[in-house]
Amino acid sequence: MRQAETTQHSGIRKDCIAVLERWIDQPEFFAVPELFCFEVFSVLCRVHPRGRDVFVEGVLPLIQGGVLRQPMTEQLAGDAARFVAIGLTGCDACSAALARQLQGLWLTFDARAHRLIAGEGVSHNLAEGLPEGWL
Repeated sequence: MRQAETTQHSGIRKDCIAVLERWIDQPEFFAVPELFCFEVFSVLCRVHPRGRDVFVEGVLPLIQGGVLRQPMTEQLAGDAARFVAIGLTGCDACSAALARQLQGLWLTFDARAHRLIAGEGVSHNLAEGLPEGWL
């Protein structure tokens, strides 16, 4: 059992590195709701002893490197409300709505959220590997 878990985690780690490398090389390929920055900062401050420093040194360069940071608009709020009604949190709903607006995919590790909207075709659970045609 332990070996299977290790193999699974190494596959996930490899996929995460592939996403990060693509984010660095092709930031225009990515978009996040502006709230994403606040959420990542909040989590880092809760779980890391140097959360602010890690955010400033590690996350901000990625965010400021050319990725689209979508502000909340009336249209995004309207589209997100549909996903909230299905059961997503506000932040996840905004990510799914942004993916729909851009005809892209919301990359997530939240298996429950992905299952809730799987029929919508706007999310991909990274725990299951990279999206088809990624590389």
